Amino acid sequence: MNKTYNFPFGQELKKVEQKDKTPKKAFVLGVYASAVHARWLDKDGKQKVSALAVASEPEIFWTGNYAEEIISKIWVPEQLGQLTIPKDKRLNGPSGRALDNLFLEPLGLDRNTSWLCDLLPESRVNEHQRNAINKHYSDSIISEYGLSKASIPDFDKSELNSKSRRDEILEELETSQAENLILLGDLPIYWFLRFYDNRFSRLAQFGESENTYGGQHEIKINDKIYNVIPLCHPRQADRLGSSTDKWGNLHDAWIKKKTTKR
Repeated sequence: MNKTYNFPFGQELKKVEQKDKTPKKAFVLGVYASAVHARWLDKDGKQKVSALAVASEPEIFWTGNYAEEIISKIWVPEQLGQLTIPKDKRLNGPSGRALDNLFLEPLGLDRNTSWLCDLLPESRVNEHQRNAINKHYSDSIISEYGLSKASIPDFDKSELNSKSRRDEILEELETSQAENLILLGDLPIYWFLRFYDNRFSRLAQFGESENTYGGQHEIKINDKIYNVIPLCHPRQADRLGSSTDKWGNLHDAWIKKKTTKR
């Protein structure tokens, strides 16, 4: 992205990507980067927003560490109250914690042996966040206090259709030297894998039973054979927000099977 975008209260949208670029055993592909969430209280201590996205996550698939320190550094005009850690501390980094505990660990992997990547390397705003911004971070407040406009784009699946981004992901995949490719949910299958093997466009096509879910598939990508492991998104596996029992239950059974084998 060439344009500069900002969260409420001025933090700039940043690209979040793998920092350790040494060879890895596995390459994990998710959807889009998450954000740091803060609780916004007015000057009287009354809650305005329970969890407002205020900054890019400090690392890819962030686990929520140092959230309070990050939030404390964001300046808020005194008359507009303050930002603090959300009451539910699990709101920061849930997908990262789920990735570690429910995906990498059952496979005998960890952060040191895995290269993490997203289809979109920057955070996006969902409908809930957009409503909170429109209601509480109004143009009149921005003008009165000289604040930055909240300009983080809404999540739009159409922007996943980018050849240049697919080429970047492919370059990361090849640089990682990983032999295992872990895909998290439908979107990495549809917007990345499908362009190299058109037999697959969604998770269900790899199997929807306890015997088939999480299986390993040899698939050629740019003249190299990868051991592809399609799994549900961490939000499905850990029942975070909107999720379906089917994939969560299948993932539970997969973890049990992997744990038993080890």
